[in-house]
Amino acid sequence: MALEEHVDAHAAATAARETIPTLLVSSDESVLRSLLDNPAFDETHVCLLLERKDLSGLLLEEISKRRIWRAAYRVRLGLAAHPHTPRLIAMRLLRELHLMDLVRISLLTTSSMELRRLAEERILTQLPQLPLGQKIMLARRGPTRIAAGLVLHGPEQVARVALNNSFLTESQLLKTLAKETLPARIVAAVASHDKWSRLINVRVALLRHPGITPDRVPALLPGLPRRDIEDLLGRSRLQESVRAHLWEELARRKDVGELS
Repeated sequence: MALEEHVDAHAAATAARETIPTLLVSSDESVLRSLLDNPAFDETHVCLLLERKDLSGLLLEEISKRRIWRAAYRVRLGLAAHPHTPRLIAMRLLRELHLMDLVRISLLTTSSMELRRLAEERILTQLPQLPLGQKIMLARRGPTRIAAGLVLHGPEQVARVALNNSFLTESQLLKTLAKETLPARIVAAVASHDKWSRLINVRVALLRHPGITPDRVPALLPGLPRRDIEDLLGRSRLQESVRAHLWEELARRKDVGELS
């Protein structure tokens, strides 16, 4: 068996270009390692090999050491996106990727949480410099933290698109609503949003926000639990106009016999 493996590995190192694709599916890692030393093994072959998700970290590290392949963007992307690429190598490669490829990696469920978060952070740092078209595209398709970042930093046109992003979560939106710097127009956009304005926690966050305008408050009160109203009334920094609406709501419920 050892002799057969040795022969296969030797054959891989000297195989003709047209036979290399058949060797790329080998389950024998010694064959794959030998392919790396084959003069006919080129960038296209490397990219095909990187499509295999069962490659070992050691083999991926060996690929990353070859300067001729690391110079190719497709190879760097394939290595960064591979689930078994060693952590430090993948993190270094992220610094060399284009915006949309960072988005792709941030959405890959096969990537580690740490790597996805780092990709998101690199995207977030680029947001202020991006043209409007790219911001709108990210608002539609970007991951949770990117969508929330665009809600926070806008502009308003982009923020409204981001509110409809399917990746945006309640918890991430609540973190955004906790920021007092959120513009009043965006607060109003959340308050009038068909999906978000239905959620109790979001409504409470909106009522607490200094940017909420009095005309938006009444629509946020129906169905709001009494305990949340009382908690809001206990806040010293609550807007007086909001406080007045809350007292009116409690009085209305008392008149009609609502206990909650």
